Amino acid sequence: MKPLIFTGAATAMVTPMHDDFSINYGLFGQLLDEQVANKADAVVVAGTTGESATLTDEEHINLISYAVRRIKGRIPVIAGAGSNNTAHAVWLSRQAERAGADALLHVTPYYNKAPQEGLFLHFKACAEATALPVILYNVPSRTGVNISPATYGRLSHIENIVAAKEASGNFSQLAKIAGLCGSRLAIYTGNDDQITSALALGAQGVVSVLSHLVPEGTHNLCTAFFDGDAAKSDALQLHYLELIEALFSDINPIPIKQALRFMGWDVGPCRLPLCGMEPAAAEHLQLVLAKYGLCPLPSHMGTRTSKRPEAMLLPRNSH
Repeated sequence: MKPLIFTGAATAMVTPMHDDFSINYGLFGQLLDEQVANKADAVVVAGTTGESATLTDEEHINLISYAVRRIKGRIPVIAGAGSNNTAHAVWLSRQAERAGADALLHVTPYYNKAPQEGLFLHFKACAEATALPVILYNVPSRTGVNISPATYGRLSHIENIVAAKEASGNFSQLAKIAGLCGSRLAIYTGNDDQITSALALGAQGVVSVLSHLVPEGTHNLCTAFFDGDAAKSDALQLHYLELIEALFSDINPIPIKQALRFMGWDVGPCRLPLCGMEPAAAEHLQLVLAKYGLCPLPSHMGTRTSKRPEAMLLPRNSH
């Protein structure tokens, strides 16, 4: 197998904003520190959850550089570098490498609907642009295009294409990728509700939104499986399902940002065209968070929290 970037749970980081939509780097640093302290195995910066689509190039690279300086080698920093313009993706890759990223995450080109040969040539160009390891990111529900198992097979022969974040939700496809690529390509699921199932098919972990709230719990879910305790891993997966469903009750990253605000982290709004949650949906999210001991109940219901087994409450910030 090619060298692994990480095993376990990599947290897809939000990008905190001030009320004027400028980036709150100080809070971003605090969130990164919390991930390291609570056993996250890696972080992904400037990805979908980090609102990469509405970041300027300068902001994009500044976020990566800031994360590298703050993490200081404690866990890998994986930089989102994808674009639907191959030349732009190549430029972002080189800039991320200069900023000190440990690896790159390259999403399938969106909107263009490139054919499989175009996908192969796009990812090949991105990989050849730097010496960094590359994780391919397949999420057809957002990009409108799917990397076929055969294309994965071709790409896995490129030396620094080392892994895939497979978020199609298609287990037959995941199994075919594993069978075709073998040790040439590590697989990470991009679906928090399918972690244990993906691990059972040979995945090495997850790129996770759930772990933003419960990094230790998501890490433990993975390590239990790797340690041979599939029953514990399954139990944790089932335990977190209600929380996962709440975190994907609206378009990511709208719910995760709202959840962090309920927990006392003032991560600010999403940039348009993303917006806030409807009040009823936000209240339901808060109720679910309270069930897991992650925040107080809505004010009209009191302030109790009811911790459940394996729940992990992030320390609340002081500002």
